[in-house]
Amino acid sequence: MKKYLAGLGLVALLAGMQPAAAQTPAPAAIGVSLQPSLYWALPFHYATVKGWWAQVGLNPNFSSFPAGAPQVAAAAARSWDVGGTGSVPAVLGAVRFNIMTIGITNDESKTNAIMVRGERFDAIRANPSLLRGQRMLLTTNSTVHFAARRCLERLGLSANDMQFVNLGQAQIITALTSNNGDIAGVWAPNTYTLEERANARYLCSGAEANAIVPGALIVRGDFARERPDDVARFLAVYLRGWSWAKANPAEARTLALDFYKQGGLEVSARAMDQEFALRPTFGLDEQLRMMARAGTTPSTVDGWFDEIAKFATEVGTIPNAPAASSYITDDFLRRVANNPQLRAFATEFDRR
Repeated sequence: MKKYLAGLGLVALLAGMQPAAAQTPAPAAIGVSLQPSLYWALPFHYATVKGWWAQVGLNPNFSSFPAGAPQVAAAAARSWDVGGTGSVPAVLGAVRFNIMTIGITNDESKTNAIMVRGERFDAIRANPSLLRGQRMLLTTNSTVHFAARRCLERLGLSANDMQFVNLGQAQIITALTSNNGDIAGVWAPNTYTLEERANARYLCSGAEANAIVPGALIVRGDFARERPDDVARFLAVYLRGWSWAKANPAEARTLALDFYKQGGLEVSARAMDQEFALRPTFGLDEQLRMMARAGTTPSTVDGWFDEIAKFATEVGTIPNAPAASSYITDDFLRRVANNPQLRAFATEFDRR
């Protein structure tokens, strides 16, 4: 009898996740914004390949952007609902477009870096003052802009000591590989591309300059109010992606190479191994711990984003730094954690 009742319980649980076809409503449309060929976007690809979106009742429509600034600006037109982006555009989006940060994609501190062409590297490494008056090619109002400024401080220089030239990441790759630049601020996987094609080397990463560079999971504020359950389902899918990747590293890398290629970027297997090695990701319980506030004590994530907001005010992107609690929330992660079906879905591979 006990086994029979247990069986009924399992059937009920599965029915809650995947009801019979006659009772299943059509998956809810949801706009997902991302940037192509980036590591933190892999869970979206995994979910599509594996059919996970439909399992939680979502039907994603993807919008791709070359960088974070145009991505968050598109929120004003309601062209997407949820997504992932860099921490700098997440702060910009909070101030200008009522965008909320609801989770962390990964820690990008080691993969946002200043790189120098090989023939100039040794001299600059030995004497960083040689950077004064030089051009640095980078994408402004981005995570690498933040990391580069902090790296210059670590090297005994200031941002005013260099000429920042604002270019897209693809343009920077072209410039350095065609000998039209020597110093660049880039994020992965462009870092690996410059290593392989321009013999460039890491001068300083965000991690070396104690500049924590988190990636952000984001949602439009109005969408969060109107459809909070769908936001939680989105988070469950994303968290499942990293959980699955850790349990299936070989297949995860193969699918990652395909995803990058679809975005117009071919990287080597070695570069992909670096992506997985250098960019920590976080499961449901880890995220909840990092985002938890103790009374008026800020969370770990609050501290990270406060530094990002400080940078954004330094460069004039925003007039004043917003309070982290005004745009960072763990409410939707807690919805996942408190829903037995969503928690099981998000963490299934953690137990393998």
